[in-house]
Amino acid sequence: MRTVLRYYKKYIPFVCIIFLVLFGQVISELLLPTYMSDIINNGIVAGDLEHIKHVGMIMIVIAFAAVVFSVTGSFFASMTAAKAARSIRKSLFTKVTAFSRAEIETFSTASLITRSTNDVQMIQQATVMCLRMMMFAPIMGIGAVFMALRTSVALSWTVGLALICVCGLMVFSFVAIFPRFRLMQEKLDRVNLIMKERLSGTLVVRAFRTELHEQKRFDDANMDLTKLYIFVNKCLAFMMPTMTLIMSGVGILIIWAGAHLVEAQHLMIGDVLAYLQYAMHVIMSFMFVTMIFVMIPRAAVSAKRVGQVIDTKVSITDPENPVEVPALATTATQTDAGALTDDAMPQTETGTVLKTTSAGGTVEFRDVAFAYPDAEEMALQGITFTAEAGKTTAIIGGTGCGKSTLINLIPRFYDATEGQVLVDGIDVRDMRQTDLHRLIGLVPQRGTLFSGTIESNLLYGDADATTEELARAAEIAQALAFINDKPDGFQTEVAQGGTNVSGGQKQRLCIARALVKNPEILVFDDSFSALDFATDKALRKALRQQADRSTFIIVAQRINTIMDADQIIVLEDGQIAGKGTHQQLMETCPVYSEIAYSQLSKEELERGRS
Repeated sequence: MRTVLRYYKKYIPFVCIIFLVLFGQVISELLLPTYMSDIINNGIVAGDLEHIKHVGMIMIVIAFAAVVFSVTGSFFASMTAAKAARSIRKSLFTKVTAFSRAEIETFSTASLITRSTNDVQMIQQATVMCLRMMMFAPIMGIGAVFMALRTSVALSWTVGLALICVCGLMVFSFVAIFPRFRLMQEKLDRVNLIMKERLSGTLVVRAFRTELHEQKRFDDANMDLTKLYIFVNKCLAFMMPTMTLIMSGVGILIIWAGAHLVEAQHLMIGDVLAYLQYAMHVIMSFMFVTMIFVMIPRAAVSAKRVGQVIDTKVSITDPENPVEVPALATTATQTDAGALTDDAMPQTETGTVLKTTSAGGTVEFRDVAFAYPDAEEMALQGITFTAEAGKTTAIIGGTGCGKSTLINLIPRFYDATEGQVLVDGIDVRDMRQTDLHRLIGLVPQRGTLFSGTIESNLLYGDADATTEELARAAEIAQALAFINDKPDGFQTEVAQGGTNVSGGQKQRLCIARALVKNPEILVFDDSFSALDFATDKALRKALRQQADRSTFIIVAQRINTIMDADQIIVLEDGQIAGKGTHQQLMETCPVYSEIAYSQLSKEELERGRS
C-alpha cells in the first residue's frame, strides 16, 4: 500500500485545493436548510413576499456556488487520480521490462497483465471516490450534526437511532464482503490465464480436439468468479435499499416527532424541515463512508498486488561499477571516422555489400553451472568451452539437455549459479546489460514479430538502418525473395505475433532482424527448424561469408545444419559429452554419432557436408 501511496506525494497541492473546494461545498450546502427555514418561518408563515424574494436570491447564489465547488472538486480529483494511475502504470511497465525470466515466471504473464490494467483501474476509481467522498463525508457529517443540534436538541434521538442502524450495516459489510475482494482478483487472474492459453494455443487445441476440455476449464473458472461476484453484488444490493429504508424511516420519525413539537409550540415548521435536511445529510455522509469502506479494501488488494510487482527485487541488475566494453568503443570510432567504405566492405556473390564489425566477440564459459530457482537439480554443470571470434560454434544434444538454457546465460536472461560467462574476457555480470545486448544478436527458438510492417520489424535490429541495409540482411536470411513477391514489399503489414506469415518466413524475418543489428555475436536458438533443406543450405552458405566478421553460436537439432561448424559442443543431461569438429566427434563421441546416424546416411556423413 505504501508503495502506491508514494505516487501521490507530488499531487499534494491538488489535494489541498480539493479539500478547500469541498469545504466550500459543505458550507454552501449546510447554509441552504437554514435559509429555507428562514423563508418558511419569516416569509411564508408571515406572508412577507419581499423577505421570500430576498432570501430566495441568496439561496440561488449559494446553490450556484455549491455547484461550482462540486465541479471544481470533481475535476481536480479526476485529474489527480488519472495522473497518479498513469505514473503507476509507467512504473509497472518499466519494472516488468526489467524483469528476468525468473521474475516473469514467478508472477505469470496473465497476472502481470491483470495487475497493469484491472488493478490500476481499481486504484484510480478508488482514488476519485476517496478524494471526493473521504474528505467530503466527514466534514459534511460533523457539520450537519452540529447544525442539527443547533436547530433542535429534542429531535437528536432520531439521528442517533439512524447512526446505530448505519453502523450495524457497516459491520455487516466488513464481515461479509471485504474478505472476498482478494479472492475476486485471484479468480480473475485464473480466468485471464485460461483465456491467454486458449488464444495462444488455438491450433493445438483444435488439432487434438480438446475444445470441450478447454471450454470446461474456462466455464469452471468463469463460474467460480461469477458466483463470487454475485454474492458480493447481492450484499451490495442489500445495503443500498437498506440504507434508503433507514433514511425514509428516520424522515418519518422526524416529521412525526417534529409535528408534536410544533403542536406544543416548542419548534417552528421551518425548523422541523431544516432539521430533516440536516438529518438526511448526516445519514448520506455515513452512506458515503460505507461506500468508501466497500471500495477501499478492494482497492487495497489491488494496491498490494501492484506494489508486489513494483517492490520485486530484480535478480539481474547492472553492476555498480560496470566495465567499459572496448569493442563498442572501437565500433563507434570506426563509424565516426568513416574508416570503412562500401568499396572496402566484403560482398556477397550478388554484389551486395555487407557491413564489417570490429574484431571481437569471443564467448567463454568457465566451469559454468546453473540451476533454475527452487529447482533441486542443476540444469547445467561443468560447462567449459570457448566460442572464438569469427568462428562458428554449434551446440547439439537431445531434448531437455540444456541447450537453450546454456545460450540464455550469454545475454544474461539468467545468471550462472556457478562459474563465469565471459565476452571478450569480461564477465557478463560486470557489464551494463545495454552494452552486452548491443554486442549480441539473438534469434530465439520461438520467433516473435510485432504488429506493424516488415520494415518496422527489421528496424528493431537497428532503428537507423537504411533501406539498402535492410535488403542486405533480408538477402542473407533468404527472405528477400518472398518479401519482393508481396505487393507492398517491405511495407507489407505484419499481424500481431506474425500470424499472417508462415513459420519459415517468420524465422527468416527474425534472422534478418538480427543481421540488421550487425552484432559481434550472433546466437541462433534452433532458428532453422522451420526451414526446408534447400533454404537452410542457402542460408548457411550466406552466413559463412559473414563468419570471419561475427561469432556464430548455433543451437540446432539437425546434423547437416552444424556439420561445417568450427566447433561442436555435444550436451547430455546438462553436461558436455563431447567437443570438437564433426569428424572428430564421429570418432570419439558416441552421443554425437548416434544422433548423426539417426538423421543421415553413412554416405552423407562420410562426405562431411550436406
